Amino acid sequence: MKVIHTKEGLTDLIGNYKKEGKTIGFVPTMGALHEGHLSLVTQCKKNSDVAVVSVFVNPTQFNDPEDLKRYPRTPEKDCALLETAGCDVAFLPSVEEIYPEKDTRKFDFGYLESIMEGAKRPGHFNGVGQVVSRLFDIVQPDKAFFGMKDFQQVAIIKNMVRQLNYTLEIIPCPIVREASGLALSSRNALLDKEHKENAPHIYATLKKARELASQMSVNELKKWIADEINRNPFLETEYVEIVDDTTLKVINDWKEEGTKVACVAVYAGKIRLIDNIVF
Repeated sequence: MKVIHTKEGLTDLIGNYKKEGKTIGFVPTMGALHEGHLSLVTQCKKNSDVAVVSVFVNPTQFNDPEDLKRYPRTPEKDCALLETAGCDVAFLPSVEEIYPEKDTRKFDFGYLESIMEGAKRPGHFNGVGQVVSRLFDIVQPDKAFFGMKDFQQVAIIKNMVRQLNYTLEIIPCPIVREASGLALSSRNALLDKEHKENAPHIYATLKKARELASQMSVNELKKWIADEINRNPFLETEYVEIVDDTTLKVINDWKEEGTKVACVAVYAGKIRLIDNIVF
């Protein structure tokens, strides 16, 4: 596995691969890697000739400076995991390498950024658009792989790809969970023992909600999910929403067409966790 820290070094390497006619697959990450990330690398390897993974904690997508400071950083461990997973190129740039000058671009994601994560984390998706487009420009991938835990983010990135006329394919990949049902997340490493033990209640609630959907209205079910999660003293619901899986339009009636997805954000102490389930 090659470890690259500069845009120039990566551009040269990718150029050589492309001259050889190889397809480039890309997995952007913020590091603190876990099995969920490695499953994306596996999919990338299956669907591309060369697997490139970036490890970069992007400051522009954090609307809370404390959250940025707290975010786990484990570059040596990340590289060891990537090598084991069969990654071909690890790209670990500095902030100055990605943003040699301040990125002042403003993306308009319209309705997609007005709900859920967009509403609760102002500016977050603009930062995602900034960093992912910068990385796409540097890596020049044919395909990029994203986990469906960040369900809304996938919709945002697909929208950005259309806006900027990128000719690459976005491939969403299934959520990977611990045996307890807790969705794998880099933030899980920040949970203390008691919150880690209680966090699986989030997914258990979502699974039960899927069973109860036929017995309640949409709004009744949303209230039930929030109340059921909050029944656990270690958890506090920030939002519950049920949306169309493509447009993210809020669902008000089960009779509306399209696949429905229940999305939640929950605080386990100070650590914010998100999850979703397809109905």
